[in-house]
Amino acid sequence: MWVPSELFWAYLVAISLLTVTPGVDTLLVMRNAGRGGFQDGCVTSAGICSGLFIHASLSALGISMLLVETAWAFTALKWAGACYLIWLGLSSLRQAIKRAPEKRAEAEVAGDHPVAMTSVATAVAFREGLLSNVLNPKTALFYMALLPQFIDPAGNTLQQSLFLAAIHFLLAMMWQCALAGVVVRSRRLGVGQGAKRALNALTGGFFVAIGAKLASQ
Repeated sequence: MWVPSELFWAYLVAISLLTVTPGVDTLLVMRNAGRGGFQDGCVTSAGICSGLFIHASLSALGISMLLVETAWAFTALKWAGACYLIWLGLSSLRQAIKRAPEKRAEAEVAGDHPVAMTSVATAVAFREGLLSNVLNPKTALFYMALLPQFIDPAGNTLQQSLFLAAIHFLLAMMWQCALAGVVVRSRRLGVGQGAKRALNALTGGFFVAIGAKLASQ
């Protein structure tokens, strides 16, 4: 093990609590699972979790600290993340107010079949997840503050950081894919267009609010 055992178990507890705490990543996976099914949700999760390796590398190389100490660079990252979250939110809100075709709506009322999911390209789902994570300055700050607490200074910093990110990757993938499965299961049990719109409205409003708060900080 690249990380001392006592540090590893403390990290495992800390990162597990972080993983199950609801946030932007959780709602994005749920939104995309509702949009395109289990695969869409899991691919989105893979994009989100892949961003962890980028943050871990930046933290190990000291670039995160440089971003924090360089006002214009951190401001640029903050605005990029805020704009992306607002764009995601507006996209969700647009889906929430979009009317379903009349025949499909009538079929839903009659209970003839569940609401069809809209499949999207794998690259789109992965990119949405990756960008939401990489452009989040709070994730950069968190990794910069957290990872050094669980790294042995006598060892290879980058190697240990990537190892810790891999643990976070596995935990987050399992949790987020499980959430995607719950969303898909609820759809198959007959949750209709109204619930889908409510989820899009909830996630859309949340993304816009978080993006606006991030931009104003």
